[in-house]
Amino acid sequence: MGLVIQPGASEVSVNRTRLGLEVVIVLGLSLGQSAIYAVLRIIERLTRDVPLAQQTSTLNPTITPDRPWLDLTYQLVGIAFGLMPVLLALYLLNLTDPPASRTIGFDLTRPRFDLGFGVVIAVAIGVPGLGLYALARVFGINTEVQASGLTDTWWTIPVLILSAAQNALLEEVVVIGYLFIRLRQLAWSPVAIVAFSAVIRGSYHLYQGIGGFIGNLIMGVIFGLIYLRWKRVGPLVVAHTLLDIAAFVGYALIAPRVDWL
Repeated sequence: MGLVIQPGASEVSVNRTRLGLEVVIVLGLSLGQSAIYAVLRIIERLTRDVPLAQQTSTLNPTITPDRPWLDLTYQLVGIAFGLMPVLLALYLLNLTDPPASRTIGFDLTRPRFDLGFGVVIAVAIGVPGLGLYALARVFGINTEVQASGLTDTWWTIPVLILSAAQNALLEEVVVIGYLFIRLRQLAWSPVAIVAFSAVIRGSYHLYQGIGGFIGNLIMGVIFGLIYLRWKRVGPLVVAHTLLDIAAFVGYALIAPRVDWL
């Protein structure tokens, strides 16, 4: 009969401390940092003389509009570096819960489920989301969101699609997959995990206004509950990518042709 050695109280404490510090570092290098900057941004916006509803938030801004080749380089480099926290989170998870991709449900074991369910989630969230944005604009608690600030070039649409995928990977892998695993290991309750994740998601959208916070807070709760039920990040990445593609590419195609965007 083999000898089983149980970890002592001090070892458990050290592990929890290490995991806690790891979570702080990962969030500090990624979406937690974005949340802090977004809070500062909304304070700056609310203390302007111009009402929030008359301000504009531009996503995917151009960097060098007069030199498209350099602008393309900036965009691709930004997308590549934006994926580094995703790789870091997967690497750290793989050290404790290998294979990390399967642990969070971000693999190719259920492609039809991930794609099909992702489309359903995108449709279910996208339409009410547009209504919530319109309502927030009516009440003056949100800026006008310009989903694309890129110039009209041959690479605009491909870059917007890549940007949508990068956003989805960053948010769902880090704020759902990684964070849910780590907070569970830190003995957080499911309710606390969903709430914390949703608040972070809402917070880093505060730069858009109060409406952006509320909408993404709700989305965060829904995504968190879906993950708790199915234990797969795959459908959430698909849904988020489709939502952002619709927003980014739709805006780029429609805005130049209408007066109300």
